[in-house]
Amino acid sequence: MNDVQLKMTEDGSHTLFSVRVGECYHSEHGAIQESEHIFIDSGWKHCHKSGPHVLEIGFGTGLNAFLTLLQAEKDQKKTVYTALELYPLEKDRIENLNYSRLLDLSKKELFDQLHSVDWNCRVPVTSWFELEKLQADFTKVELSGVYDLIYFDAFSPDKQPEMWTPERFEYIFQHAAQGAVLTTYCAKGVVRRALQAAGFQVERLPGPPGKREILRATKV
Repeated sequence: MNDVQLKMTEDGSHTLFSVRVGECYHSEHGAIQESEHIFIDSGWKHCHKSGPHVLEIGFGTGLNAFLTLLQAEKDQKKTVYTALELYPLEKDRIENLNYSRLLDLSKKELFDQLHSVDWNCRVPVTSWFELEKLQADFTKVELSGVYDLIYFDAFSPDKQPEMWTPERFEYIFQHAAQGAVLTTYCAKGVVRRALQAAGFQVERLPGPPGKREILRATKV
């Protein structure tokens, strides 16, 4: 049995279903529209640093990184993007994803490069975007950077409760710059309270199709 299985979501973009976890990497209502809404529109566009350092919890299919690369090119913001992923996808799981075709086919080589660059080192992908992929367990990792924007995109608290604890959010808070923004798809009360206990100011925002609310947290 494959550890991940390709699925089509309602907006025509692909996601993967993790057999190991028992959950999809994205909303089945639409992978691209979900990521754009939560991480670009609600996150990137509310981070006003001219050269943002981004931290992603859960690199997965690379969709969030790809959307951020495209936005960094458009906005001409020098961006350093650090992504944590304990279980990197195999090449044959990535090559059929249709994000480049739907977003910008001319950037397909860049999407492929996001996955092919070496792990555990910082690599320039374009003149506006540097990528550092860390193969690491978020519950044990020791971060060295300070981040302006955090994409919290782990599997759900029901599936990975150890990723969503107050202690983990406190650790992120310690590595967040003043004014840093964190966005996540999960609006559960336990997550909101954990973010607040860590020191973040938290607001509920309307969610993408199929989801009532998301959370945005700010270090004020």
